[in-house]
Amino acid sequence: MAQEKFLVLLPLVVLALLGLACVQPSLARESKAMKFQRQHMDSHPAAISASYCNLMMKRRNMTDGWCKPVNTFVHEPLADVQAVCSQKDVLCKNGQSNCHQSRSQMNITDCRLKNGSKFPKCVYTTTQKEQYIVVACEGNPHVPVHFDACL
Repeated sequence: MAQEKFLVLLPLVVLALLGLACVQPSLARESKAMKFQRQHMDSHPAAISASYCNLMMKRRNMTDGWCKPVNTFVHEPLADVQAVCSQKDVLCKNGQSNCHQSRSQMNITDCRLKNGSKFPKCVYTTTQKEQYIVVACEGNPHVPVHFDACL
């Protein structure tokens, strides 16, 4: 009797577990706008030293499984970066037409993987700059989803 109940319940338990396995990853998936903020926004850095990029690239999960070769952090309020989406229309590097250029220069930090640096020891150069930024925007409201360039 107990074995019969087990055989009846086993397929239901397996189906429930498979269902959870399929649903769980979608709950943790970050939106494009959230990914942009994680990878490119640092509005109030404490201090920017030579080790800033090494620390931030690791902290922001851009050295998990590989070394992201180039990344830019913007040190302006999020609202100012979001406002770029209503500024000058420019063509994106990939030919898309959803890019916008900032009207004013912004405080940024450019992180570049040092020559010869390989995963798991990702080592970056840290360079502070004041430059115009170009971001791709999507959605309603229009928000940055991709950092395209600095000029």
